[in-house]
Amino acid sequence: MSGIRHPASFRDPSGFIFTSEGVLYRHLAPASRECYDALMRTGLYEKLVGKGLLLPHEEQADAARLSEGAYKVIRPRRLPFVSYPYEWCFSQLRDAALATLRVQSLALEHGMSLRDASAYNIQFPAGRGRPLLIDTLSFEPYVEGRPWVAYRQFCQHFLAPLALMSHRDVRFGSMLRTCIDGIPLDFASALLPRWTKLSPSLAPHVHMHARFQRAHGDAAREGPPRKERPVSRRGLEGILSSLESAIRGLRWEPGRGASEWGDYYDDTNYSDEAEQSKRSGVEALARSLDPDLAFDLGANTGEFSRILSQRGVHTVAFDVDPVAVERNYRRVREKKEEHLLPLCMDLTNPSPGLGWAHAERDSLEGRGPADVVLALALVHHLAISNNLPLALVADYFARLGRELIVEFVPKHDSQVERLLATREDIFPDYTQDGFEASFGTRFEIRERRPVAGSERTLYRMSRR
Repeated sequence: MSGIRHPASFRDPSGFIFTSEGVLYRHLAPASRECYDALMRTGLYEKLVGKGLLLPHEEQADAARLSEGAYKVIRPRRLPFVSYPYEWCFSQLRDAALATLRVQSLALEHGMSLRDASAYNIQFPAGRGRPLLIDTLSFEPYVEGRPWVAYRQFCQHFLAPLALMSHRDVRFGSMLRTCIDGIPLDFASALLPRWTKLSPSLAPHVHMHARFQRAHGDAAREGPPRKERPVSRRGLEGILSSLESAIRGLRWEPGRGASEWGDYYDDTNYSDEAEQSKRSGVEALARSLDPDLAFDLGANTGEFSRILSQRGVHTVAFDVDPVAVERNYRRVREKKEEHLLPLCMDLTNPSPGLGWAHAERDSLEGRGPADVVLALALVHHLAISNNLPLALVADYFARLGRELIVEFVPKHDSQVERLLATREDIFPDYTQDGFEASFGTRFEIRERRPVAGSERTLYRMSRR
């Protein structure tokens, strides 16, 4: 009998995800037999797994016991953390798009095709800037002359948002949180600069595609839809090549546009002594823990995240600034760093549960708790810039993680004075005693470590 079915796994009739005794499995329905057998028989599965482009799995011998009515049950390698496209920086979404096109090209070489090009089927499980496909059931046998059924989805999930991020503003990436089925092409077409209508890459895949959708929609309302024009194998390869050129031609440099925290480490009040003391203090506090998963909240470019990731701890480095996240990811990719995943996240408005019944995409809290949370030089921004009471900050941190390494920055620190320079000080409880009292309701303080050369203090706490 089936275990607990994942609430997001309901759209695909060929299978679903479920857990049994804490283990994640995938039920393959009898309808998936032809496509799955072709994936395995053609050698495409081995090719993609060998190239690090597909999540590997193991077939389970006791399928009937695990899930009633299954053709097969597979056990995919479990991901340490699931991220979503609206949390990715520009280069992550771009790399995910290129990986999807690479998978489709390899599929064609093996007589197969992707029937689903959703950005949600891509993950970054091991760092190193290497995205891979996680949906084993996305493939179907290729039929000569059949158009690529995932073409529109690819353009909406990847090309349209990347074009807007590149040619308008990188913050358009956050629109994927509202448009979870991808940015509508007519909307993207209206927002892009007019000159892109002459672009050999964007004109056919965004502007003309949007016009075709409108015309096709009108025709469907007036009567039976027109039969789709056949697309030859060579024609499909040409479309994929054109899409790849379009994606590679889209760029965004972190130096463009305003960034509040992208240059944080060039504009801090840490002396060399204080910076070294903070680093050694975080290292010492982290050594007393043995986590598998860590959240670094307000990680900036990940300088302190790497204290954990370089120990083999899967570390998710969140920051609100897309410039900081972009620089962090590019460093991960360039250095092939493992176990570090930079993501965009506004902690005053963190990712919520989205989709049907708020259950298709988990909230940040729903993907925890982490074994340890880092919150360095963060609390004063939440409490003073955003008027968040310390008790609420402590409560949310306790929901995100079991252990906490947190830094308290007092009011007479120059960084806090900067925050208070243009506003009234309405924070009488923002003191070290007030901080310890508020956090003490949700955490037990295990250790305090002053940051030499400053009046800041590092704490290690355990959730009560």
